[in-house]
Amino acid sequence: MRLLFWTTTSLLLLISFFTFVSTGSFATETAIPQDAARDFFTRHAGPEKTSNHTNNWAVLVCSSRYWFNYRHMANALGMYRTVKRLGIPDSNIILMLADDVACNARNKFPATVFSNQGRSLDLYGENIEVDYRGYEVTVENFIRVLTGRMDSSVPRSKRLLTDDRSNVFVYMTGHGGNEFLKFQDNEEISAFDIADAFEQMWQKKRYNEIFFMIDTCQANSMFSKIYSPNILATGSSEVGENSYSYENDNDVGVAVIDTFTHYVLQFMEGINKTSQLTMQDLFNTFSFDKIKSTPGVRSDLFGRPLDRTLITDFLGGVAQVELVDEDASAEEPSFSADNFSEPESPSDEILLAVEAELRSGNNISRGDRTPTTATNVDSSWYGLVKVLRAWGSAAVVGGLIGWIVTSR
Repeated sequence: MRLLFWTTTSLLLLISFFTFVSTGSFATETAIPQDAARDFFTRHAGPEKTSNHTNNWAVLVCSSRYWFNYRHMANALGMYRTVKRLGIPDSNIILMLADDVACNARNKFPATVFSNQGRSLDLYGENIEVDYRGYEVTVENFIRVLTGRMDSSVPRSKRLLTDDRSNVFVYMTGHGGNEFLKFQDNEEISAFDIADAFEQMWQKKRYNEIFFMIDTCQANSMFSKIYSPNILATGSSEVGENSYSYENDNDVGVAVIDTFTHYVLQFMEGINKTSQLTMQDLFNTFSFDKIKSTPGVRSDLFGRPLDRTLITDFLGGVAQVELVDEDASAEEPSFSADNFSEPESPSDEILLAVEAELRSGNNISRGDRTPTTATNVDSSWYGLVKVLRAWGSAAVVGGLIGWIVTSR
């Protein structure tokens, strides 16, 4: 009887031991993807090179109208195509456009807008969403878009639904002068208006960083009055200089794009969603000989070095990936009409790269699979507690079985 008792007890203890070993291995193995993901994002997005943002938005404004301002429409549509190609969805783009060129009676190529003589790329196409068109393109609407002071009847598609984790690219083109930009030959927005609108955005936590670009005559005067933090600005010409068109199309009959925007878009064509090119790389391409004016850059309000600021931090899509501890308590988010933003889809390139790195195991040796982070230690401790409970239960059951057998 005693032999049967000790045999049963030993068998239960062995089962508990193997359960403990397998559970410990499982806890260790589950920690591996977390370590690999953390290592991947640390290497590819170091703290000096990244912004603390989770979403990108673009506000693209063509403030001109009429057929002879064809090139300004092409400027804005060229930027629209670029930010969409780099991953910013239409839901995160506000496009303000007179939209009176594509179907103009003088357009020899109906329902199209081109930016070069060869007409190789139709910027209008079949996949364009104009949020404010025609007489909706006003100074008031532009400022309301930036500040979020909208009537409740305005649909979400016409709202800039940013928050304090949003990077915003603001592009403007049209006719202007010293510290003003004309809106459809009817009204003007001043450098003070733009500066105050940005300050309202900052006070209301509507942006993390802003990249302001403007292509007009005396463009650099338009960012001279900005005083809010985390704003990087560039313009096509100094005070007293004009901003010139790049080329004419004899069949269209007018200039089809401005020089400054042409060279910016030409540079952007060499960028993809995972590009490591920086703002300094872009600014280094600026040349008076090419642009025929003196582009300006203002970075004194910007908190990061230009050679550490990726272009895709503003003009590209963002993968919303945040590594947190498993036992971290998440705070309940607060939602309002002013700060709510729809989630974006993660970048396919980043997700595929993480998956490939996890599968290849190139940076994870078998000997190094020891939990080192607080999360991994907690996971192993939780597994140990579960095994100890099972072990104690097995011992109790074994004791009861032994007592029953010996009592007979």
